[in-house]
Amino acid sequence: MPAAVRPDEGVVVAPGVHWIGALDPGLRSFDIILRTANGTSYNAYAVRGSAGVAVIDTVKENFSATFFARLEAVADYAEITTIVLNHLEPDHSGALPELLRRAPQARLYVSHQARPMLKGLFNPAEFAGRITAVGTGDTVSLGDRELEFFNTPYLHWPDTQCTWLAAEGLLFSGDFLGCHYCDARLFNDAVGDFRFSFDYYYGHIMRPFRAHVRQALDLIEPLPLLTIAPAHGPILRDDPRDYVRRYRALSKSGLHNTTAKTLLVFYISAYGATRRMAEAVAAGAESAAAEGGGAGELRVSLYDIEGSEPQPFVDLIEEADALIFGSPTINGDAVKPVWDLLSSLTMVDVKGKLGAAFGSYGWSGEAVPMIEDRLRRLKLRVPVPGVKARLAPTDDEFAACRRLGREAALHLLGRAEARVIDMAALA
Repeated sequence: MPAAVRPDEGVVVAPGVHWIGALDPGLRSFDIILRTANGTSYNAYAVRGSAGVAVIDTVKENFSATFFARLEAVADYAEITTIVLNHLEPDHSGALPELLRRAPQARLYVSHQARPMLKGLFNPAEFAGRITAVGTGDTVSLGDRELEFFNTPYLHWPDTQCTWLAAEGLLFSGDFLGCHYCDARLFNDAVGDFRFSFDYYYGHIMRPFRAHVRQALDLIEPLPLLTIAPAHGPILRDDPRDYVRRYRALSKSGLHNTTAKTLLVFYISAYGATRRMAEAVAAGAESAAAEGGGAGELRVSLYDIEGSEPQPFVDLIEEADALIFGSPTINGDAVKPVWDLLSSLTMVDVKGKLGAAFGSYGWSGEAVPMIEDRLRRLKLRVPVPGVKARLAPTDDEFAACRRLGREAALHLLGRAEARVIDMAALA
């Protein structure tokens, strides 16, 4: 990587706008789940107006000294009237409490969703009366220029927002449109090839919230964008709309659209019992579609996941309407390939999808309720009780599997019978 920019200077992004962030080239893992082969940057910015200076985001706490040195190179603390925090995560807010102390006249601007979360960063009483919550269309004046706020929640926390400097066509986008890629040359037309990092970041951070991504894109696409300044990775000054278009493409379905409902049955089987149960579940689901004379209304797919990696199934899972998992119970647990696939569900939006479980066991049969519990915690609907069979399933147990598939399909197709719940049974 090229030699780092000096730690005691800001870098000009636009007239009156400086990058005052920090570089972390040695970081190799972020939030546990992301690999960062090129490290990352913690981007923060100073915006000068005729009536004061605004600071947009800060840095991770252990990079505070570099942040303050860069800030001091472009502004005096007495000039700072405005501090904007687009996102509360510690890699952006680490230096915030100390900045508020050094600039006691400055007001802090955060989203409405962020305000109740601030107690996780500091004691709000210490800065009482200095915090303003803002939403889309709210503005703050720096004299001859103005900052405007856009509420863009769940990119990737509930609190996230973007800040727009219309005078320079500059969007401070927070984690949105960023990536973990550290290069001291800072700008997208000067750094190395970061396309993989850009897509990888979207896939692991933004993909589960793609509906919110599309809503945010609807807000920013009409803007006359000249530069996008994210909180991580290169500053996008060369063809910033190309990155907006890429996000639009990534947020769309990766599969050919179909009007039919889709039900996926994933299973792994030690001796064939769970496989035969899976086939019965699938057959029951297909029979439900045929009953209504609309076999084309539902597409049922069966997948043996033994030896498979979860990644190829992620697109299928994201677009599916129902997910049914079959696992034997081994050592009181579902087997690892099933857990690996279930863990991949955090990468996509599965809230509200239909889920169910089944499986064969030898002694205790914990796998089925454990899978059901995981599905519920992921916010799937689990309206049909799972089916367990000891060793080789009996005819009655195969019939129960067919009923599971049939009832799941009927729920999916909106043809399930209303159930009367016996409250005494819940006691």
